[in-house]
Amino acid sequence: MWPLKLACLAAVCGLTVCVTGGMLYPRESPSRERKELDGLWTFRADFSPDRNSGFSQAWFKQPLAETGPVIDMAVPSSFNDITQDAELRDFIGWVWYEKEVWVPVRWLQDKDTRIVLRVGSAHYFSVVWVNGVKVMEHEGGHLPFEADIDSVIQKDMSMPCRITVAVNNTLNLHTLPPGTITYMKDRTKYPTGYFVQGYNFDFFNYAGIHRSVLLYTTPRAYIDDITVNTNFSDSTGFVFYNVSVVGSAKPAVKVTLSGKDGRCVATADGTSGILKVPEVNLWWPYLMHENAGYLYSMEVQLTAESGQIDVYVLPVGIRTVEVTSSKFLINKKPFYFHGVNKHEDADIRGKGFDWPLIVKDFNLMKWMGANSFRTSHYPYAEEILQMADRHGIVVIDECPGVGIKDIHSFGNESLAHHLVVMEELVRRDKNHPSVVMWSVANEPAAEMPPAAFYFKQLVAHTKSLDRMRPVTFITASNYARDLGAPYVDVICVNSYFSWYHDPGHLEVIPIQLNTQFDNWYGKYKKPIIQSEYGADAVPGLHSDPPAMFTEEYQKRVLQSYHTVFDQKRKEFVVGELIWNFADFMTSQGITRVVGNKKGMFTRQRQPKSAAFLLRERYWTIANGTGVLPTWAKYPCQ
Repeated sequence: MWPLKLACLAAVCGLTVCVTGGMLYPRESPSRERKELDGLWTFRADFSPDRNSGFSQAWFKQPLAETGPVIDMAVPSSFNDITQDAELRDFIGWVWYEKEVWVPVRWLQDKDTRIVLRVGSAHYFSVVWVNGVKVMEHEGGHLPFEADIDSVIQKDMSMPCRITVAVNNTLNLHTLPPGTITYMKDRTKYPTGYFVQGYNFDFFNYAGIHRSVLLYTTPRAYIDDITVNTNFSDSTGFVFYNVSVVGSAKPAVKVTLSGKDGRCVATADGTSGILKVPEVNLWWPYLMHENAGYLYSMEVQLTAESGQIDVYVLPVGIRTVEVTSSKFLINKKPFYFHGVNKHEDADIRGKGFDWPLIVKDFNLMKWMGANSFRTSHYPYAEEILQMADRHGIVVIDECPGVGIKDIHSFGNESLAHHLVVMEELVRRDKNHPSVVMWSVANEPAAEMPPAAFYFKQLVAHTKSLDRMRPVTFITASNYARDLGAPYVDVICVNSYFSWYHDPGHLEVIPIQLNTQFDNWYGKYKKPIIQSEYGADAVPGLHSDPPAMFTEEYQKRVLQSYHTVFDQKRKEFVVGELIWNFADFMTSQGITRVVGNKKGMFTRQRQPKSAAFLLRERYWTIANGTGVLPTWAKYPCQ
């Protein structure tokens, strides 16, 4: 339907990526300002048969309202559930957004100010114009993109700046996640031009501008990127830093590290160096230490030859991550993941960023005693990772590599794009202490012959981007035929015994789960995380004896799994992540009644019976570590 534009091409003998520059989170400082553009935007979906009228008629060259009928649209949000129009809810193709904004006069008058337009994320392929001039395009639905827009901003201070964004949610075999477009040609059943978007993942393909759009400024000579790695020895912490600068050939860089009380604990000069921190406060996971989530503030100050000054402050957590043949270690101590899988999903807003929902979710996770979550099945908003940093919640950071089932999705074109996505993900999230492992895919068809080369390249490239964190992918393949498993550091396995397999037969869970663990560990001698398990429960549906889809059955499934977990975590199982934290929307189908109901909470964040069961378990595990102060022990008030 539309030409897929990859950031770079693949060569059979050497795949390369070409992501350049930094992607620091826009923070205000004495030298930087930001202006959020969230709120109501003008919106129009291109319902033309080829979905191309917006380009052929150049809608970006004039106010969108002059091109035809428009509606109000909230940003950030998915567009799907905002109206009563089923055709828009299920729309596939190009949608157009527009907003006129006033740029502060001081930004326009100061020739030493650089103005950047940033989109937090838009699903899936985006093209952006400012005052009718194309400034950027981006492929991928969950990571930020930005461009300098100084040259295209109206210098006439009496005129607003018109920003136009076109977004296309079409998925094909080479996108991430992949999908297919099938044209229905039987005119006795379907109208002319009728097509269906297919995909192999179990969540609704929400689309639109999902995270904040903003303008921010830096000086012309500015801090483009910062990379930190940390370590410690005895009571001394080490922060290894590297600062990238643009616009200054001989920059003077001063780095200052301060504790929570604002006192300076270490300083250094230069674009790279080591900060030595005496009596270090390590970053510890929630419930692993009474002082969890400790963050230092690292202020980087750049002084250019011209005298221009740029300041950026980066939160830094000092901690280490290691993997042995049977343990996952944080700060050289065994860490056990007792957490959740999540989705960015809620009523009305879809995948749109929403602060009240995020705060609620973190309160619920801590109430449950969850110490971790996986960003299933795509990168979450940066603000969510910042919350995890502050609260000590450990994160397995996953890219959108879900639904890789077709052999054509293992080719060089797909691999080249996958490498770019991993580079963008690592570039964005590398400095978050909460992020302890990268996940490059979820449930791919890893038994297909091309999977060996694909995952060998993908894992190796991810490790080359970040040598401090382990790499995994989540598998549902047969242990003996999984061609990607040899290359990962931790085995993450999904299984739904007595649900998708032997449905209704709770009695098979112990033997099948024990067999699963013994097979995987016996072959690979690597620590194992049960990365998904669970069962659907319709809230308020009850049955005794337990029957599928009731709250009782969901509890029994969990209890049966937990019995085996408690045996195997004494050996080589290092974590359990329930599927799912909350109910979420899916595409319509005969196996889904208004979405997936495997949540511990409803989509409105109300607990099912299993939530209390899991809370009891997680706090029991946390109390067993012996590190919690008396006031923090279960039941947590």
